[in-house]
Amino acid sequence: MCADFDPEAFIAVYRCGQGTPCNSLNQNEWFTRINVPLGPVENIEAPDYPCLIPPNVCVEEGIYQFTLNLPQSNLSYHISYQRCCRNITINNILDPGDSGATYTIEITPAAQLVCNNSPVFDEFPPTVICAGEPLAFDHSATDAEGDQLVYEFCPPLLGGGPALDPVNYPQCWGANPNPACPPPYNTVDFVAPAYTPSQPMGGNPMVTINPTTGLITGTPIIQGQYVVGVCVSEYRNGILLSKVFRDFQFNVARCDPTVVAEVESDEVVNNQQFVINSCGNNTISFVNESFQRIYIDQFEWRFHIGNDTLSLTGNNNWNPTVTFPGVGQYTGDLILNPGTDCGDTAQISVNIFPAIEADFSYAYDTCIAGPVTFTDLSTTGSCCLTSWNWNFGDGGNSALQNPFHIYQEPGEIPVTLEVTDTNQCVDQITRVITYYPVPALIVISPSEFQGCVPARIRFNNLSFPIDSTYDITWQFGDGGSSGEISPVYIYESPGTYTVSLEIISPIGCQTDTVFNELITVRPSPEAGFTFIPDNPSSIEPTVTFTDASQDAVKWEWNFGDNRTSNLPSPVHTYRDTGLYAVVQIVTHPSGCKDTLIQYIDIKPEVRYFLPNAFTPNGDSVNDGFKGEGIMDGATNFRMSIWNRWGELVFETTNPDQSWNGRKGNNGPEAPAGVYLVLVSYDEPRGSRIEIKGYATLIK
Repeated sequence: MCADFDPEAFIAVYRCGQGTPCNSLNQNEWFTRINVPLGPVENIEAPDYPCLIPPNVCVEEGIYQFTLNLPQSNLSYHISYQRCCRNITINNILDPGDSGATYTIEITPAAQLVCNNSPVFDEFPPTVICAGEPLAFDHSATDAEGDQLVYEFCPPLLGGGPALDPVNYPQCWGANPNPACPPPYNTVDFVAPAYTPSQPMGGNPMVTINPTTGLITGTPIIQGQYVVGVCVSEYRNGILLSKVFRDFQFNVARCDPTVVAEVESDEVVNNQQFVINSCGNNTISFVNESFQRIYIDQFEWRFHIGNDTLSLTGNNNWNPTVTFPGVGQYTGDLILNPGTDCGDTAQISVNIFPAIEADFSYAYDTCIAGPVTFTDLSTTGSCCLTSWNWNFGDGGNSALQNPFHIYQEPGEIPVTLEVTDTNQCVDQITRVITYYPVPALIVISPSEFQGCVPARIRFNNLSFPIDSTYDITWQFGDGGSSGEISPVYIYESPGTYTVSLEIISPIGCQTDTVFNELITVRPSPEAGFTFIPDNPSSIEPTVTFTDASQDAVKWEWNFGDNRTSNLPSPVHTYRDTGLYAVVQIVTHPSGCKDTLIQYIDIKPEVRYFLPNAFTPNGDSVNDGFKGEGIMDGATNFRMSIWNRWGELVFETTNPDQSWNGRKGNNGPEAPAGVYLVLVSYDEPRGSRIEIKGYATLIK
């Protein structure tokens, strides 16, 4: 999709010249201005390049057409339109994303005097130019009066700027000046020295314009987008009447050829000669990989066999099969669109080599594991074999002619031999070896073990080759057994145990080994303890631990607060509340240990009690009413006292503040009697406590 055109072009006409310098004008000092609505928009088709397919580039032409009557003047009229910005992908100018364009024409006093018509370019520039292909574009113009026209590459003009905010958008430095600003206009900065106003595209040969004919020629090399300015100056009797300027973006891209001849081959030489090698087979099926097929009208295969030429055409021979007389070298061609300018030819070289055949034998002891010996039996009709590539089917490889290999795993193992001869002919063969011997030596770990009850041991069978198809029998010496290859076994009783292992292969081969007194298991103690109180707290933080372990001679305690003890039954006082993991580690005379962990919660405890009477008579004895207790950690405390008529007489959020018998502690004295007391608070762990009581005021 192409970019949208502006719905209106904001065009300004400035009148300036000798006596009224153009550079003295500002954006508001136009002679006249006009907002021109967008007219017809047409898609510009890509040029037709013989034998090449250009890429699809979207280019459109939008026309803003208007009529304007201007009085004759001894000053020039400058008609201008400006817009920013250019594509950021442009190659040949600096900062294209911040560079706008000015489209302008000057109507000189001389042109006004003779009511001159400006020259008009004959053709729209090509939307795509093919990189690496010669360019010849007629950029000439036609002049109604037949005046002399001179062509040149000239620097494109800048206009507007990158500002997009509403305030600056219509200014001279904004993206859409409204109206266009007055001359003179600055020019774009080219990426010199590679590109200049007179050499805007580079090339080899350089892209240039003929000053007389307007013909643009040369060969652009580098793909990209290029801003090009083309000016045509109009002279009559040696006097310059006008200068018409075109600012255009040329797109240089890779163009695909319409047809390319290619053949599936073993090797391609110089991108044109396709080499096909066949070993022992005189019949070759050729695969035609030519493209673009929709542009291939005709094709012909030609093969030179002895003094004869074999020609194959027609759709049935797109992928022909040819039988050659025998061993030798043959040549041929695949010709696309023969006799036309848009054709291509692939040269073909066919090598028929003598046959090569891979083969081998093998030998091994089928019952006792050992090396497998491989013997090469391959043959070739050429001079000799040059390489051997063995794949033993278990990740192992060898380049020896007659290797041997030791397998770690049994099974039906595919072994592949690939051989190569002096002609680089290759053949391979795969044979399956049935390999199920028993291990030559039974090896297990651990090689010895000493531990404590319960002893959990993983017996790792390191013998090879074995897998799940083998019959495995372990005897652990305490009556227990297992059929796993590498089992885990738990000894529950102390003692010394002999372990045996028997292995029988799927084809009936058998081996076994006895490991005398392999396992020694020592007795262990049993950890255990109790504690009181059952629910210790911040008020009762001292805990008495009583040992309940069995067969222990040593005790290690960790109370969970970084303090320890070695006593059998210690007493410990916790300094803070919280949940503690108490660890007891006990040791048996054998050195074996056991561990027990229990959790103790030292709870933060609040205790609060209300009295039932007080005597506010000023004798400093029981003059105030408040609760008593331990309130550390309590929050959101509130105590309120109400008389029998439901009137609030006292309220506090401070548990240490007492009621002195006056309303609000500052008002009149309350009468003697019984008052309702409501107390609420949150315990340290969030529980809400509510207490209801009575206060008797005695006078």
